[in-house]
Amino acid sequence: MNASQLPDLSQITDHLTAVSPPPPLWVVIVTGLAALLLVGYPPVWRVLRTGVTIAHEIGHAIVAVLTGRTLRGVRLHSDTSGVTVSRGKPYGLGMILTTMAGYPAPSALGVGCAALVAAGRLTLMLWLLVGALVVLLVFIRNLFGLLAVVCAGALVFLVSWFGSPVTQSVFGYAATWFLLLGGARAVIELQRVHTRGDGSDADQLAGLTRVPPLLWVLLFGLVAVAALAFGGRLLLGAWPPIGTL
Repeated sequence: MNASQLPDLSQITDHLTAVSPPPPLWVVIVTGLAALLLVGYPPVWRVLRTGVTIAHEIGHAIVAVLTGRTLRGVRLHSDTSGVTVSRGKPYGLGMILTTMAGYPAPSALGVGCAALVAAGRLTLMLWLLVGALVVLLVFIRNLFGLLAVVCAGALVFLVSWFGSPVTQSVFGYAATWFLLLGGARAVIELQRVHTRGDGSDADQLAGLTRVPPLLWVLLFGLVAVAALAFGGRLLLGAWPPIGTL
């Protein structure tokens, strides 16, 4: 590709500000059912769960920075676990909020994506995801994490730039449903991890706050269910889009 073939700023702006017409309701329902199948079928979930882990660690990282902690790095592992390391006091409000942020993050990201999709801003939503992954890439500290983030970012970018409106619509709705449903499944898995005493976020929060781990699991579950209900209504069109983006 030579210089004359590169997109100029106006082309990029037009691409990002384009408003996509809503797809037929059956497309929204089918993508939701497909995402439910991906989340519910263990062999597939074990592979795709890394996407939820990426959102989980982004949540830890963002809140760590917002609370004044120093972000040291993020690691993603092939068993779909991850860890975000930040420097600061190992106690106090900043540490509590940082630890709390992981499990609600995929659901919160799903609601944000649902709001953009409902407003017809599919391309903008996909590019914001790419931007978040590019920023995360700076803080990745292991090879598997690097490959996972690069592959995820490349996939989303290719769909956003080269995909047809139909492809973008199907991918955008499926990805949003996946975040909403995957966030809920991750909380279900958290209960099993907590029961084994593997040092989960709920266990860490119990040590920081003296609130029993089960109550943290229930809180995360309530957030996930509320996000799924609200985001699902946005996607299905039963709830007016948030603002005029």
